[in-house]
Amino acid sequence: MSTSDGPRRVHFQSPEYLVERLDAVASLFDKDRTDLLVEAIREYLEDTAESETFQDLVAERYYDDQLEFETVKQLVGAETAQRLRLLKADLESEPFDLAPPDDFDIYAGDTTTVDPTSASDTSSEQ
Repeated sequence: MSTSDGPRRVHFQSPEYLVERLDAVASLFDKDRTDLLVEAIREYLEDTAESETFQDLVAERYYDDQLEFETVKQLVGAETAQRLRLLKADLESEPFDLAPPDDFDIYAGDTTTVDPTSASDTSSEQ
């Protein structure tokens, strides 16, 4: 994906009624059809990039090596892309081989035990 801000000609087909509505709105706001299309596309892409569902899909494809980092950056922004890069590196690394501490008793001190059979059923009392 290119990060250039230069204009690029794009040709696509649209139902005639949408073009007519677009032209009517453009005329109402005294704007060019292209300006409205670019604005609509920009807003759609920004909204989509903020969607949790979309970000999950991008992450899944990135973790499965179906998307390159630069593409991820274009889709969800530099900050989110960097976070995904760090998480991917963490997922790909070997887990730490740490032995549990043998000099610490997590149950040291007073403990309380509960006998579930001795608890009364308060829901039937009224």
